[in-house]
Amino acid sequence: MNAIAVIPARYGSTRLPGKPLAMIKGKPMVQRVYEQCRKARSIDKVIVATDDKRIMKCVEEFGGYAVMTSRGHQSGTDRVIEAVKDINCRIVVNVQGDEPYIDPSGIDKLVRAFGKDSRILIGTLAVKFAPGDDLNDVNKVKVVTDLNGDALYFSRSLIPNEAGGSYQHMKHLGIYAFRKRFLSIIPQLRKTELERAERLEQLRILANGYKIRVIETSRDSIAVDTAEDLKALNDQ
Repeated sequence: MNAIAVIPARYGSTRLPGKPLAMIKGKPMVQRVYEQCRKARSIDKVIVATDDKRIMKCVEEFGGYAVMTSRGHQSGTDRVIEAVKDINCRIVVNVQGDEPYIDPSGIDKLVRAFGKDSRILIGTLAVKFAPGDDLNDVNKVKVVTDLNGDALYFSRSLIPNEAGGSYQHMKHLGIYAFRKRFLSIIPQLRKTELERAERLEQLRILANGYKIRVIETSRDSIAVDTAEDLKALNDQ
């Protein structure tokens, strides 16, 4: 297979327990994410990687494919690595399980970038902040890039700290694509104080000297982190 999508789906969310099973307009959130991934033309297979039999049962009931993974994983990336270790593929796309309306064309754009540039080991998406967005919201991660489109830094703070001019700030979307061969390297990378300070796992990759290609997309993605987010989405 060329590319597969993996959706890490942990039951024990701190702010919204059982989040993958939360209903969004008649469907569990994990089903919404799964169906969006299936619409991506570049994806050959979609896998839900979970730690809970209730999520596994839900996925099987709507006709999806799920695998059980360890409850001891510290991150979604660790869960993805376990889920794909015996699968023969070139590209692995890690799709966040709390973005029920992730744009399939964005997934395709991300996967296509790997075919255009053989140097890319990790890629991710970013979108321009819309007028009126709160740039100081720490839940909206900002990213700045170099002239090649590779990430210089990710932060929850406003970067760059604009004192003037018309810089277009970019919002990072929490979707990653990896060349499968690179996934075996990630567990060996040393954690740094940057990652701990920002609470952003991707900074470990940058701090250890690897590049992350940032692909711009035109469509934002709505993340569900709290019960309030869930209610707002259902009320739309």
